[in-house]
Order: sequence, then structure tokens, then C-alpha cells
Amino acid sequence: MGKDIELAILFADVVGSTRIYEVMGDLRARDMVLTCVEIMRSATEQNHGTVIKTIGDEIMATFPTPNDAVNAASRMQHDIRTHSGLKVEGQPIAIRIGGHFGPVVLENRDIFGAAVHTANRMTSQAKAGQVMITSAMVELLAPEWRSAVRQIDVATLKGKTSEDELFEVLWQKEDATSMLPAIALSAAVSREKQRPRRLHLKFLGQDLLVDDARSNITIGRAEENDVVVKGNLISRLHARIEFSRGKFLLVDQSTNGTFVTTKEGEEAFVRRDSMQLKGEGMIGFGRVPENGSPLTLRYACEE
Repeated sequence: MGKDIELAILFADVVGSTRIYEVMGDLRARDMVLTCVEIMRSATEQNHGTVIKTIGDEIMATFPTPNDAVNAASRMQHDIRTHSGLKVEGQPIAIRIGGHFGPVVLENRDIFGAAVHTANRMTSQAKAGQVMITSAMVELLAPEWRSAVRQIDVATLKGKTSEDELFEVLWQKEDATSMLPAIALSAAVSREKQRPRRLHLKFLGQDLLVDDARSNITIGRAEENDVVVKGNLISRLHARIEFSRGKFLLVDQSTNGTFVTTKEGEEAFVRRDSMQLKGEGMIGFGRVPENGSPLTLRYACEE
């Protein structure tokens, strides 16, 4: 049974791989392409993403938020551009990246749907060294990234009848910092102002804030999480709380699930699923939250 979920989708591939094989020879070229794919994979995993599949010199990856996806894309471009071993006849190997945010069907560790095709077609619009994304992604980016994109075209993507706005991410720091924002997003900003903007979290003396500036908090037993919860029922990466499309989502990734009790006394349980957090309440990981327990996380949504 497939599961409907909204995700950011990236496709990234090596530009001119046929020429790389012709110039470098099969063995050396294969090693260089594999190095590029590993850099893409590493950048994905470092930014909360999942590599869905690799096909030769291309990867398809998903991310919980557009910010994670753009962070990963920027890292991919930078690391491949600056890698001393990825040069052909003195010129650095280049990749191109396309991205989109939208609903997909998640089934058997693969994703399906129109949003996947849109992301793939954005890649075909990108040139060497470019990151191309849709307006659906731009509208959900943090201000820092939103000021580092520019609209470069309006085109009808293959297989679609309506036109799409094409945006380039200026991932190189010197380009991003020297350019004024060039996108009219007043309607989107107006809509966002009517949505919850901050979620306050309290756990064992920690005070954390989920908002535009920090849109993802990870929770689990492993020390690399933002909130570390110890216990036999806690998974290494148990859950995350993310800010997406004006909503605060609790996403469970654990074996034993996550329990939520609202201030009004309503109870909910999620396991390998997600739910929206509203108002105030308590969250328990692997067990029902108890008032006063050191293992209970408290949340409060600021409208």
C-alpha cells in the first residue's frame, strides 16, 4: 500500500559523461563518475535526505523540506567543483541539478507521481553547474535562500500543458551575496504571515525553536540529534519536527512510535507516519507522555 506525502525531490547528474569516458578511458572515467555519485549521496545524507535510486551517473533523492534540498544541492555543486581529482583536460567535471516540491506516493522505498516527473524535467532545463527549481520550492525557502534565487525563464515542460516558472539557485557565495532578490513573492509572504510561525520546544532544560530560520529538529537516542532522548524504547533517529508549508509536522521514524497528548487531553499515536502539531501539548517517545517526566517533550505553537 502506497503512502501519500509531500517531499522535495532532487535529480542530479554528471554533464557530458560520454565525453569523460572517451577522454579518460573506461576505468578512470568510471571511478570519476562513482566519486561524483558518492559526493551527491553524502551531501544528501548530511542534509536529512534519502537517496531513492542511482542510475549510472544520476541520483534521485528526497528531502523533508525545500531548504534541505537546496542545502544539499549547493553542497553537491561546491564539492564536485572543488574536488582536485575530478578534472578532465584541466577542466572540472560539472553536474546539473533540478528540484521540485509536491505530493508523491511513497511505496517500497520508491516514489511515484507527477511531482517526480516535474523535478526530472527541471534537471533537463539546467546547464552545467546550475541548480534549477520550481516556484513551489521557492515559495517555501527560508529568506536567506529566497534572496539567492532568480527567475530565468517561463517554459512549458515536456509532458505538461501549462507554463512553469524556472528559477536558478545562485549557490556560489559570491553570486548569492552580490545579487538583490529578483522574485516577486508578496502573495506567498502574505499567506505565510497568516500561518503559525514558531513552535517552542522544551526538554530537560533545553529550549528550542522551530521556525523559518530553523525548520527541522531531529530527536532520538543518537548523540548527533538536536534533542537526545535516552531509553530502551527510543530509536537512534526516532522522530523529527519540521516546518513545512506553514505547518509544524511531527514525523515518526521509529520502531515503537511517538505519542502526543494535547493540552485539551486529546491523544494521538504515530508510527512511521506524520501528524500536524497544533496548540500546546506533550510528546512521548516510545511511551505515553507523563506530566513531570524527564522523558516528556513539551511543545507550544505560536500563532
